[in-house]
Amino acid sequence: MPRDNKSALIQKIAKQAFITFKDCRSASSVDGNVLTDKLNELISLVTSVRAKDLKMMAPKNRPSSGAAEPQSPPVSYMHICETEVFSMGVFLLKTGTSIPLHDHPGMNGMIKVLYGKISVRCFDKLENSLTVPPDFDPQLAPLQTAGVWRSVLRSVAEYSENSGPCLLTPVRDNLHQIDAVDGPAAFLDILAPPYNPDDGRDCHYYKVLHSVTEPGTGAKVDQEQLGEKENEGWLLEIPQPEDFWG
Repeated sequence: MPRDNKSALIQKIAKQAFITFKDCRSASSVDGNVLTDKLNELISLVTSVRAKDLKMMAPKNRPSSGAAEPQSPPVSYMHICETEVFSMGVFLLKTGTSIPLHDHPGMNGMIKVLYGKISVRCFDKLENSLTVPPDFDPQLAPLQTAGVWRSVLRSVAEYSENSGPCLLTPVRDNLHQIDAVDGPAAFLDILAPPYNPDDGRDCHYYKVLHSVTEPGTGAKVDQEQLGEKENEGWLLEIPQPEDFWG
C-alpha cells in the first residue's frame, strides 16, 4: 500500500482498489459481477484525484538555452504501490510523446489524468477467422504473419484532469495507445492484476497495418481507415519500439 507520505485520498483509492479487484483475479472482468457498488466507489474516488493529491505540478515550459541537453526518457513512471491484486503509479509524458499501442492480458485498468491532456485510442483483438490475410503496404516478411491479428478500433477520446477515468477490461478496450496532447501530461494508472510474465501477463506492443486489398478479392481499400466494417483492421505484434524507453 502507499507510504504514509501519500495523501489520504491516494490511501483510500489504494484500499478501494484492493477491495474491488481482490475477487476477480481469474476470468472475471469489470464488465460482469465486479461492476457493482465496489467499482462505482472506486471510480468516484479516482475521478476526484488531482495532481496536488500526489504533490505534483505541471511542468512549466522553459525556453531552450540552445545548448545540447542530456537525453532523458520521453515517458517516465512514478511507482506508488503494488500488491498481487493491483498496481498503482503515475506516468509522466513529455510534450509530443506517446505510450505505444500495447495490451493488458487478462487485466482491468483505470487511467485518470492529473494534468495536461491525453488522447487514448482503444482496440480489441478479434478472432482470426480469415485463413488468408490481406496484402499490406509495406509487405510483411513470412515470419511476421504469425504475429498478425484482426482487430477493431473501439474508441478515440481525449481526457483532461476534469474528465472521469478511462477504463479497460480483459475483454473491452484492452489495447490502447496514449498520446500527450498540446503539452506534457501525467496520469494515474491502476492495473488489476499487475503485469506478471510468469502468470501470462506480459506486455506486448503492436502497430496498425494498412491493407492494400481485401483478402481473396484484389479489391482496393482505403489505406487511411482501419476498415469499412465497424472499424475492423489488422495489428502486427512488434518488439518494444526503440524510441519508447524509460
